[in-house]
Amino acid sequence: MATATADPITLKLDRMFTAVDSDGDGFADWSDFQRIVDRFLTGYGIAKEDRRARALTAGYQMYWLELLRHADGKDRLSREQFIETHRLASVDTSRFNLVEGLSHAVFDVMDSDGDNGIGRSEFQQYLTVWGIAHPDAVDTFDRLDLDGDGCVSRQEFLRATREFHYSSDLNAPGSLLFGPIAD
Repeated sequence: MATATADPITLKLDRMFTAVDSDGDGFADWSDFQRIVDRFLTGYGIAKEDRRARALTAGYQMYWLELLRHADGKDRLSREQFIETHRLASVDTSRFNLVEGLSHAVFDVMDSDGDNGIGRSEFQQYLTVWGIAHPDAVDTFDRLDLDGDGCVSRQEFLRATREFHYSSDLNAPGSLLFGPIAD
C-alpha cells in the first residue's frame, strides 16, 4: 500500500487500485474489470446489447490491454504493478488514450437520462458502482460542477479525469473521483 510520503499521483492510483480490486485478492486482472463493467450496467440499468454497454466494455478492454502492454507479460497486476503500469499507460497515447477514451464511455453510461450531463443522483450511482462510501464523497459532485449549474458536463468530467491522472493537487476536484485521499 502507498505510504504518506508517496507522490500525489501514486496516492490517487493506490486509492483507485483498492476500488478496481473488486474481489479483494490483492491483484487486478480482467475479471475485476469485468465486474466493474457489470456493476455499471446493473447500477445504471443498461442492457449488455446497448451501444453504451458495448463502448464501456471495449473501453475497459482497451484499458486492460494497455496495462498489460506495460506489464512485461504479466496477466494480473499487484498493487505496485497496477500503479506503475497505469502511470505508463496514462502518458503513452500511442495506441489508446486511456484518460480520454475510457472517460467518454464512462460518461455516456453515467448520463443515464441522456441530457448530456451527470446529475447528483447519477453521480451517487457512480459512487455506488465503485464502492466509494466515504462520507464526503458525494460532496465531490459540487466540486466537479465547476459552473454550478447542477450537473457535471462532459467537459467538466473529462477535466476531472485529467486532474485525477495528472494533477499533483490532492484537493483538485478530479483528484477526488475515488474519494478523498486524506481520511
